[in-house]
Amino acid sequence: MPSSAHAPTALPSAVAVADGGALALREHNEPAHPYRTPFARDSARILHARAFRRLAGKTQVFTRLPAEQVSDHMRSRLTHTLEVAQISRTVALTLGLNPAMAEALALTHDIGHPPFGHAGEKALDRALKAYGLSFDHNLHALRIVTWFEQRYAGFRGLNLTLGVREGIIKHSRDYSAATHPELAEYFLDLRPPLEAQLIDLADEIAYLTADLEDGLESGILTLPQVSDGVQLFQRYLILAQADFTSAAPRLMANEALRRMLNGLVTDLLEETAARVSSTGAVTLDEVRRTPRRLAALSDAMEGARGQAKTFLYEHFYNAPAMQEAHAHADEVVASLFAFFMDDPERLPTDHQAHIATEGPARTVADYLAGMTDSYIEQCWLRSGAR
Repeated sequence: MPSSAHAPTALPSAVAVADGGALALREHNEPAHPYRTPFARDSARILHARAFRRLAGKTQVFTRLPAEQVSDHMRSRLTHTLEVAQISRTVALTLGLNPAMAEALALTHDIGHPPFGHAGEKALDRALKAYGLSFDHNLHALRIVTWFEQRYAGFRGLNLTLGVREGIIKHSRDYSAATHPELAEYFLDLRPPLEAQLIDLADEIAYLTADLEDGLESGILTLPQVSDGVQLFQRYLILAQADFTSAAPRLMANEALRRMLNGLVTDLLEETAARVSSTGAVTLDEVRRTPRRLAALSDAMEGARGQAKTFLYEHFYNAPAMQEAHAHADEVVASLFAFFMDDPERLPTDHQAHIATEGPARTVADYLAGMTDSYIEQCWLRSGAR
């Protein structure tokens, strides 16, 4: 695994998304700002969006265990997003990419998530499948920033740049024009810019290390268990123990996780720079036409990342202590979805107005997806749908 003490050489400046050009254009024309770049303005618009604020009330992995009080120390979807933004901006700056664009994409990468984390998303997707539909948080995020947010007198949505809208849908997967013709304007036959490609890996790095910390903090995971089960963590724990022989176990774990995060980010920097160099790509257009994405971890680090992720699924995300919370999320989402589908006029008036164009199932899903954990619980109790 790469472990260079020096930052990789910055990539050719032409591979970075410029602050001007087609990707900086907006659907509704606006005059240039006197001192902020287009992508910096996008970041500000996302930060001030109501949907972004609601991330503070949405689960990352969990906020509490059954019969326990909510913990103020576990990550929410918002704090996770801020950690991803920090990593993304650092990587983009170091590689000579556009840090403002990377930050905007990181800030919006989870804005489309419904309440109750991935358990809530799965429940909403299952409910929609009965109507021949599905829930995709990336596509929902695009609808949030282009339509649902209403802050400006001149247009609906946030009027984000084309580059950020493209990155919202393409940062973690590719879409086919055949199955998603409505996304044709987003260059579906081309790779996304490097600024978008690195977001998914920054997300992986952030949640792997953070979820191990939250798992240890909650008591679901133990330090010996993580050390034995996560090779990458064990590697850095041994180094931390050699440097801090008398540190408390909790601080030793924090030190190992800090080094683990740094090792993953360093590897991402070095491997991405090496892959760009090996292809000879020196322009954004050349990056777009490569046969595979260029932002990546090395093979060795990717194997270690996969092993850590498997451990988390087996011992944390799907642990017996989490099953009750997952079952509750499924019950709340499924019963409320059925409640509103039984009589869509129970929806707020502004959501009812979308039924004519979106259909009742999608409209109900949109309403539920926008809720925070606490609001959907209140709505569920008031409805009598339980």
